[in-house]
Amino acid sequence: MKKDIDFPEVEGVQVAIARRKNEKQEYEWFAYLLNTKEIDLYNVIITCRGYGEIAGEARATSTLRYFFEFVPALSSYLIEPLSPEVFVLSSEYWVSYYIGDKIFDKKFVFTPELIKQADYKYIKQIDLEGILQ
Repeated sequence: MKKDIDFPEVEGVQVAIARRKNEKQEYEWFAYLLNTKEIDLYNVIITCRGYGEIAGEARATSTLRYFFEFVPALSSYLIEPLSPEVFVLSSEYWVSYYIGDKIFDKKFVFTPELIKQADYKYIKQIDLEGILQ
């Protein structure tokens, strides 16, 4: 049972929504996994979904799952490209991974209010600006 599993606190693993300009000088958006720990992660599973309301009607995106067998220390991985049209919904990234024989688990939620241009910050690890959780 899940209640019987000890889930240690997640530290040093983050999700970023960041943008970069393409060759047409238009912004493209991406979600990234950042491992700021000095230790490798194994068997990383990320479940992504969007949910919320548009014009008073409940909406949800498809649930997508990604698997990375190995995420090296002090690295970043592209999770998925994003369409700005989904920024009216909350975007959820549920990240689970192993360090040794311990499982770690954390949910990162980016609400529409979080994704505002005034809130973008430079994220050194991926050399892009965006929102980091």
